[in-house]
Amino acid sequence: MPAFCRSDAPPGEKEIYTALQQSRDTEDWIVLHSLGISNHVRQVEGEADFVVIVPGAGIVVIEVKSHRSIDRRTDGTWKLGTDAPTVRGPFQQASEAMYSLRDYLQKRKVDLRSIPMLSAVWFVSVRARTMLPRSPEWHDWQVLDSEDVKSASNAILRTLSAGTKHLDGKTKYFTYGGVGPDAEAAGRVASMLRPKFELATVAGDRRRARESQLTSFIEEQFLALDAASENRAVLFSGPAGSGKTFLAMESARREVSMGNSGRLLCFNRFLSRHLARDLVGLGGLTVGTFHQEMVRLAGLDKAPENPSPNFWGTELPERAIEALIEGGNSHASDFLVIDEIQDIATDPYLDVLDLMVEGGLKEGRLLFFGDFERQAIFQNETGRERLRARVPTLSSYKLTQNCRNLPRIGYQVNLLGHLQPGYQRFRRLDDGVDPVFRQYQPGQDQSALLVAAIRSLKDEGYELNEIVVLSPQRDGSTAATTSDPWLRQILRPVNGLPARPGQVQYSTIHAFKGLEATAAVVTDLDGASAAENFDSLLYIGLTRATDRLIALIEATALRIAIGGTA
Repeated sequence: MPAFCRSDAPPGEKEIYTALQQSRDTEDWIVLHSLGISNHVRQVEGEADFVVIVPGAGIVVIEVKSHRSIDRRTDGTWKLGTDAPTVRGPFQQASEAMYSLRDYLQKRKVDLRSIPMLSAVWFVSVRARTMLPRSPEWHDWQVLDSEDVKSASNAILRTLSAGTKHLDGKTKYFTYGGVGPDAEAAGRVASMLRPKFELATVAGDRRRARESQLTSFIEEQFLALDAASENRAVLFSGPAGSGKTFLAMESARREVSMGNSGRLLCFNRFLSRHLARDLVGLGGLTVGTFHQEMVRLAGLDKAPENPSPNFWGTELPERAIEALIEGGNSHASDFLVIDEIQDIATDPYLDVLDLMVEGGLKEGRLLFFGDFERQAIFQNETGRERLRARVPTLSSYKLTQNCRNLPRIGYQVNLLGHLQPGYQRFRRLDDGVDPVFRQYQPGQDQSALLVAAIRSLKDEGYELNEIVVLSPQRDGSTAATTSDPWLRQILRPVNGLPARPGQVQYSTIHAFKGLEATAAVVTDLDGASAAENFDSLLYIGLTRATDRLIALIEATALRIAIGGTA
């Protein structure tokens, strides 16, 4: 505890952490790393590098030193590496931390009469057991060194065994009846030293912290808008989670605040409802999907039932162009903000955009936001080049930092989506929880796995309406076809509106593109899905989750995703 080692921890602590974590002999141990001590016996506050609780053997508080040189001077001071000399040596630090924690536990009525509670110093980079001279200030068994890292569990057991013998010789009947703590007492001690609130934040606080984080990270992205404010036409490109949609909304707000009127359009209809909801009441701004705007311009009440691809790709653009030409400047806006431009940058659609804004694509005020990594899944791979050809004044600004996903989600997307170079910088701090991938066999009903996934998220403190279930399939997805009574009670299709309490929304990956959820369960990742655009499906689906990700994936598809063969 915690379940991950801080990236800024000293190298020696990282080495010990890894050694204990990977050892097969420590499965029933409890190891507390970097334990703060608010009521220290000597200082205002202190810290124990490691507190190791071994059932049936005892407790040892370990001070770790990473320095490559140790010098005990004639004046009694310690010189560790390049640090300034200090009177207070490492054995004194370890002892004071141990007595501080012992006092804390005794005040809370923990019976330590048969529990060895010891202190030790681990010199990770030097052979201190042979280098340090004997001294009345410490016992030989309190010294661990670089050789002990190779078998960290054995070294700790050696210290506990020798320390227990020492206590048994000093305290009558100390080991009579056996040595503790037992498993129950070990858990109780750990929960007192590191209460649960340090391991998992209250759900409400976690939500508020996440919202605050995302807002502050997006504020940093505003520098991109400031840097490009002098250019008439700008393409902001970046991978999923880099803040493009937030920036699109902010750019529209800025344009309206300057007295301009214009359009904010996107590709995804659910995303357009999200944008309209967040920008409601902003006069002078039209918000919707690009296709909805073409339907409106063409004078249609709505799109026909089951339209052919030719309607969207040819007939509707032609009718919209006719209306724009007939209307002249009355239909042209002062500015045009387009999110998801990678899915709109085709020649027929660009012809429509050319007439939507004053000055056209050559001279108009244009702010485009797009992801050309894996999100152009609608057969538009040359969109960026087409934009540059049609918009000669187009300047580019690349967004590189992920401010949506927790790092471990991003790293899995790098691996499974085969991103090059992929995510390298994350604005959010790692919380030590890995995404979960559950494998299933071909033809297996995933309902039980989906139930377990949702319940595990619920047990972790996530509300049902914070969870979304995504699938490459629509009518045949697990969420749409399940016969599980509990799932049928809580599952509702995404409609572009916030989920109600007690409901879990589900959607296709395509339809949820551009949106995000606190927790996502991606289902139906099977061999058939892996046949085409699988990298894109994984990239889009997995990056929807801001905090928790669970994927149900067929074993064959997982092998394909990580670069193997079927």
